[in-house]
This record gives sequence, structure tokens and C-alpha cells, in this order.
Amino acid sequence: MKPRALVLPSLLLAAFVINLDILIVNVALPTFVKELHATNSELQWIVDGYNLLFAALLLAAGSLGDRFGRKGFLLSGLAVFGIASVAAGLTTSIGALIAARCVMGIGAAMIFPATLSLISNVFTDRVQRAKAIGLWGATAGMAIALGPIVGGWLLEHFSWPSIFYAMAPVAALAALLAALSVPPSRDPNAHRKTDVLGLVLSSAAVAALTYTVIEAPDNGWGSGRTVAGYLIAAALFAIFVLRERVADEPMLDVSLFKNLRFTAASGSVTVVFFGLSGFSFLMTQYFQFFRGYSPLSTGVHLLPVALSVGVMSVVGTKLAVNFGTKQIVTGGLFLLTIFFFWVATISPDTSYLEIAGQMILGGSGVGLVSAPATEAIMGVVPRAKAGVGSAVNDATRLLGSTLGVAVIGSVYASIYRDHVAHRLPAALSGQSADAARDSVGGALTLATNSIQHGHAVLGSAVHAAASSSFFDGFNVAIILVAILSGVGGLMTLWLLPAQPLQSAGSEAADVPVLALQAE
Repeated sequence: MKPRALVLPSLLLAAFVINLDILIVNVALPTFVKELHATNSELQWIVDGYNLLFAALLLAAGSLGDRFGRKGFLLSGLAVFGIASVAAGLTTSIGALIAARCVMGIGAAMIFPATLSLISNVFTDRVQRAKAIGLWGATAGMAIALGPIVGGWLLEHFSWPSIFYAMAPVAALAALLAALSVPPSRDPNAHRKTDVLGLVLSSAAVAALTYTVIEAPDNGWGSGRTVAGYLIAAALFAIFVLRERVADEPMLDVSLFKNLRFTAASGSVTVVFFGLSGFSFLMTQYFQFFRGYSPLSTGVHLLPVALSVGVMSVVGTKLAVNFGTKQIVTGGLFLLTIFFFWVATISPDTSYLEIAGQMILGGSGVGLVSAPATEAIMGVVPRAKAGVGSAVNDATRLLGSTLGVAVIGSVYASIYRDHVAHRLPAALSGQSADAARDSVGGALTLATNSIQHGHAVLGSAVHAAASSSFFDGFNVAIILVAILSGVGGLMTLWLLPAQPLQSAGSEAADVPVLALQAE
């Protein structure tokens, strides 16, 4: 096979490995509860420590990649990600694991924008680019499909560190293929210096917002600390925008958001990944704690949503080129609205056949939104600034994913803690009661142990309290996502143009097309 033929496979594999990691970790969440005694908040930080650094550094990584060379950033990011994955497997405490996950997020931030910006510069025709981006989007579906299955298989045959060790050889293979095949690419008119203040402000704003949401159940949603956190995050975002508007060499050209195709598409991607991540966070626990599925079985049972995302990502970009981005993205968001309202009816007795139907509907909605919206975003951005454009697209995905786990997890946790505290039997107190309130996994483990030690009445009461409280939180959180998806669909129908302003082959025609430059 000629080296050029390996360009797209190498970029897809690099994007695949960082998506694969997210889903593998989700499957292991119940294992962290059992073996490392992780609380709900710590589970969220295991996921969001990765997502937070990933999202916070995307804009800087995309900008630096445009300036110094996208291929170099891709290879460096794969090295950081692979080494940090091995380090995560060597950890023995929750704190160390979260720290390793943060470093993995730094590597991922270097990788993701480079993959999409290189695709945009290699495949310059809109039809070719749409096909390539459709496949790029389909890798998310493949990761959703294989992540839980690979993670479940590893957890059944090895200890939990194996889910991190497995990432290293995949990252190494992606780096080898990219080194051999990907052409060097950079912006020939790049800025002379890095917008350090913009990096600090954007990172601080995302960090403040995410931290506030994750800690809201402990501090109280209306507490002074929580309100102050929201105000600080809003102020930082406002200062960042003002800074970028007046900077001589801004990290992000905020005027891009005046383009409705760019803004509406970015918003729709955020909504989709907000809902998908929140759903995955809760559904993994439902399958393992209430259906009794093993980690591997959980991965297999999640296949319908994964495969439908992959298929519809490819189909969706073709439909968007032929029939208009507005129609396809809006339809996908309305499918997601129906999906989430349907999911909110789940109970311990819901048949898997019904759940599979729900996941096919939801996965189809995700595919119809994410890939066509990404193609719309990249069609607006000049190819010379493809790294920054890719970073904005990736940031919307990561911001949505991070806030999805944070908000949905926190809403669920708040309701669960409040309801289970009132339902636990009075005979339960001390550390046992605290464990039951901290997580549904802790409560169900306590119930099982009580029954096994001859306290059947107490164990049954604890199980009933935990089960009803879990579904109270689950249902409310999912309904909130359904409402958000519906609002997103209406906004997209109103704001998103059906087609680019330029002809299909001449997007960003007023900006010189970036030739592949030597790094």
C-alpha cells in the first residue's frame, strides 16, 4: 500500500484511540467503586479530569499546530497519550489515577485537532471532505462499540490497569502510520507569537465552570460557593472574548461566531455530546448494577447505539451535501428528543429489546447531527486556519461531553442522595449509611452483604431505597436532556443555513487555499 493511501487510516486511528479511551473508562466505573471505593464525585473526576484538560487545551493546541506543524503535534500528542496511559495503569490510588487521566487529556488535546485539520487540508473538495469527515465521525461510533467490549473483556480477564495499558500499543501504531504517510502541513502566514493570555483565560473559564457543576451536589446548587463559581466562569468567558477581539494575534478569531452556519453547527454538536455522555454515564451503571451485566456484557449490550452512530455518521454527511445541513441536523436533534423521553421511562423491568430500539434511535440521531455539523464547521473555516477550526469543533464535543457527565451526573447525584437519605432504614447509620448515600453501587453492595450475613430485612430495605432513588435521579436527569435536545432542534431549524454561502467546491473562497508546507 502506498504511503498516501495510509493518510486517512492513520488519522482515523489516532482519533479512534482517544475516543476509545473514554468508553473503556466508563465501563470500569463500577469497578472503581468496588476496588478503589470511589465516590460519585470521584467517578466524575476520573472521566472529567481527562475531558477537562482535553477541552481546555484544544484551542491552544490547534493554534500551535497551525503555526509549528500539525504532523509534529499529532506525533507528540500520541507519545504523551501513550506514556500517560501506561502511567495510569501503574497508579494505586484515585488521586494518582485522576492525575494520570489529566495528562492523557493533554495528549488528546494535541491529537484531535491535528487529525481533522489534516483531513481538511488533504481532502479539499467538499464531496471528498464530507466523505472523509463522515468516516472521521464514524470512528466515534466504532469507539463506542469497541470501547465497552474491549474494556469489558480486559476487566473479565485481567485487573483494571489493563484498560489503560491497552491504549499504548494502539497509540504507537497510529504514530508509526502517521510518521510514514501523513504529509507535513502548517499555516504559512501563522502568528509570530502565541496568545498566552488567551490560553490562560479559556482554560480557566472551562475549568471554573466544570468544577462548579461537579461539586454542586456537595456544596448545594443554590449555595454561595456554587453561585460564585458560575459568576467567575461567566466573567472569565466574557474577558476571554473581549481579549480575543482586541488582540493583534488572537488564539481564536471570535468573529467566526457571527457566521450562523458555524455557530449553529457548533451548538448542535455541544448538545449532542452533552446528552450522549450523560446517557452513557448513567446507562453503564444501570446495566451493571440493576441488570447484573458483567463489564463485557455491558459493552455488547451497548452495541446498538454504537453501530447506529457509525452508520449514520457516514450517511448523514452524504444527505447533508444533497439535501441541506439544516434539514439533516434538525431531524437528528428531534430524533434525540424522542429518544431521551423514551429512555426516561426505563425501569428495572424494561426489556432489553425495547432498550435496543431506543439505542438505535438515539445513535441514529447522534450520527445525523455530529458528522454533518462538523462538515459545516470545517467548510466555514479557511483551510489555513484549519487547526483552530478543528479545535473549536473538538472543543464543542469535549465541552458537551464534560458538562454532560458533570451536569447529568450531578443532577442525578443530588436527587439520589436526597431521596435515599429519607428512604434508608433508621437502623442504618454511621459509615454504612454514608456509603449508601455516596453511590448506588455502595448501597447495593451493602444490601447484598447484609442479606448474605443474615440480615435479609435490612438488606432488602436498603436495596429498595437505592433502586427507587437511582431511578428518580435517572428519570429527571434524562428528561432534562430531552428538553435540551428539543430546544436545540428548534434553534437549529431557525438559525442553521441549509447550504454554504459559496458553491460546494469553493468554501472560504476568499481565503487562499493552504498548500501542504514543510514543517
